[in-house]
Amino acid sequence: MNRNSFLHSYLPVFLLTAISLITLTGCQAASDNLINESKQEDSMSNEDIQSSTNSSKEEKGRTFTAEIVRVVDGDTVKIKMPNGNEETVRLLLVDTPETVHPSKPVQPFGPEASKFTKDLMPEGSKVEVETGIGERDKYGRLLAYFYVDGKMVNKLLLEKGLARVAYVYAPNTKYLDELEDMQKQAQKEEIGIWSIENYATSKGFDDSKSREESEKKTTVNSSCNNPEIKGNINSRGNKIYHIPSGQYYDITKPEEMFCTEQDAQEAGFRKSQS
Repeated sequence: MNRNSFLHSYLPVFLLTAISLITLTGCQAASDNLINESKQEDSMSNEDIQSSTNSSKEEKGRTFTAEIVRVVDGDTVKIKMPNGNEETVRLLLVDTPETVHPSKPVQPFGPEASKFTKDLMPEGSKVEVETGIGERDKYGRLLAYFYVDGKMVNKLLLEKGLARVAYVYAPNTKYLDELEDMQKQAQKEEIGIWSIENYATSKGFDDSKSREESEKKTTVNSSCNNPEIKGNINSRGNKIYHIPSGQYYDITKPEEMFCTEQDAQEAGFRKSQS
């Protein structure tokens, strides 16, 4: 076969094979690119999901510094926001006895809770505010945790026996365990609201106890003009007396007043450990 005949017979075959190889190589590369892109998209998707999950676990409300305008009662405060607007704030996860309710009498330890909050946050003072998730209750009040000198006011009210853990609604349960621990300790020590048997309940404060408390007469030892030592009988029947420098003196409702510690001890009272 001469050269011209050879080229005429086999050239189309060579060209077809070459074109096929080029096409296959291009398709494989495109396929590899698609696989790689798909893997990258899957990887990014997993990262996005993980990021979203972490964000959900760490969800927090806003934090800012505010100025105290007025303490309404133990768990409700008016503040001036950073933008100058005034807001009413309800402390999250705590409930103090009433002092200004339009249809309820002043309840035992309500005035003490209000005074405690006022002393912690006097008018014009600055506080750190951490709002809850969702921020507002059905009355339009901000829901928040307050901090004074790094200490949470919500916790301090529970620690002093001036509030109960209440109004627990998800997702505002961030500090619930810590607050419940504070309450359990106050219950154990039977201080404040926990010194009156069956007064603080899961549904609120028993108003009948408020009437009993207002009708209760304090026995005063008359051996001096100004007895200052408070004798209190707790729900277990333990007789405990508190001196003015004691930690729980201000929040103790006395059944008896004494001039000296000896008078209290002779009456069967023992000194408070705090």
